[in-house]
Amino acid sequence: MKNKPKKAKTRKYKKIIASILHIWLFVCLAILIFGCDESLQTTSDDFDTASVTPMQAEAFRIIRDALADNDPVARVNAIEVVVTAGQIQFMPQVHKLLQDESAPVRFAAALAVGDLKYSLAKSSINRLLKDKDTNVIVAAAYAMGRLGFPEYYEVVRKAIDSDDQTIRANAALMLGKIRDKSSLKLLKWAQEDKNSSDKVRLQALEARARLGDEEVLHRLWAIVYSGYADDRIMGIKALGALGTSKARDILVTKLDDNVLEVRLAAAEQLGSLGDRTGELEVLDIFDNNLTIGLDKQASERANVLIALAIGQIRTPALIKYLPRLLKNESKFVRIAAAKAAFQCKMR
Repeated sequence: MKNKPKKAKTRKYKKIIASILHIWLFVCLAILIFGCDESLQTTSDDFDTASVTPMQAEAFRIIRDALADNDPVARVNAIEVVVTAGQIQFMPQVHKLLQDESAPVRFAAALAVGDLKYSLAKSSINRLLKDKDTNVIVAAAYAMGRLGFPEYYEVVRKAIDSDDQTIRANAALMLGKIRDKSSLKLLKWAQEDKNSSDKVRLQALEARARLGDEEVLHRLWAIVYSGYADDRIMGIKALGALGTSKARDILVTKLDDNVLEVRLAAAEQLGSLGDRTGELEVLDIFDNNLTIGLDKQASERANVLIALAIGQIRTPALIKYLPRLLKNESKFVRIAAAKAAFQCKMR
């Protein structure tokens, strides 16, 4: 494999983009928009909050504000919510973020344009094909492919051979999103290559799972019983992407994991498969105040996962806790709760 893209230049980029790959990896909703003037589209400023419940109106305000937040990680997470919760009314705001000063934000915005096939941003995406950051270029190529120009997918395929591990992992992510099984050979190569980092190997495994490659099941089974909780969570997310009955059976066993965050990840993925078995595990957290005593960082992470699990399980007994999470002191918990609120409305 030749023609390697140039390397990403900063450690800061890698630190921020990790949040996209390891925390905020979810199933994307494809919504088609063609041939209209952007001025005729519903925008975030035009949204009629009087026509929805107070919880939905609060979720709207949280995402609107997060898209304009000073913190690029908040902007990235908000863009992810727009995509996975299908909140197309925010796409004009996301469109503007294609010119953001932060490369991870431009990257996430380009993915959003591709995932939602937002053709109104085509000219802006074209300009990103010459971006100074290779990760953004690859994301723009992915978006062009999704907008009806599949020849640009070759840029994504070539990026899997990059020496830069962030570029390689992002290429694996996008190959899974493209859902072309001819990419399985590339993904297997990236997973097995001695130069691939653990991040790349895990992302390649998840992409293969998303493409329905059941050969990954044995490897994922080993990962979800790893001694490292973060690895177990990544394995759980990949099992959710695989979505087979065997994958579901393994997920059920992780509801008994000794780490709270792992149990929550399993409950969320089961919920995404239409299985509400994890509801009792989430309710137990509220009934027995299991987050009491956690330090600030651990509490924030747990509450994010609680919100994400509620958004997938969507039972009345859990939804009643969302207003509390929407008021959490952490903006990242609020963003996750807003996503859950949108998903509960979609039910």
